[in-house]
Amino acid sequence: MGLFDKFKKMISDDGANAAGIEIIAPLSGEIVAIEEVPDVVFAEKIVGDGIAIRPAGNKMVAPCDGTIGKIFETNHAFSLESSDGIELFVHFGIDTVELKDEGFTRIAEEGQEVKMGDTIIEFDLAVLEEKAKSTLTPVVISNMDEIKEMNKLSGAVTVGETAVLRITK
Repeated sequence: MGLFDKFKKMISDDGANAAGIEIIAPLSGEIVAIEEVPDVVFAEKIVGDGIAIRPAGNKMVAPCDGTIGKIFETNHAFSLESSDGIELFVHFGIDTVELKDEGFTRIAEEGQEVKMGDTIIEFDLAVLEEKAKSTLTPVVISNMDEIKEMNKLSGAVTVGETAVLRITK
């Protein structure tokens, strides 16, 4: 048994929550390292750690079951508290707040209970690719102090289907 096998065994013997909590893609696209986002607040993990997605498609959905905390007035970002107590923040693109809601349509409401895959915001990708500084969309965990371990996944993702993060609290 190699060193990594020992680590894997230690992790998998971690009790009831060993399987972890899966966070599903809030939008379709390709996973990109959070450090590649052209905004220091995200790249340096000031608001939390996670991944970013180079978007495809036309909607952002709940990445897990929970309650919507805030949907920004300009409809470009939302926060969600999962039923497991994980605080997530999904922020479409960089400097998209300056578009003053152009290209975004709010579907859900603040305080609403949502199930994984429920649509929260629809967007017009063509408009946003033309007008936003970047369309890279950070998906971050803002209460990292409560997270024991986070496994960032990679590759192409399908909205509401593919896991992007696996978390152990």
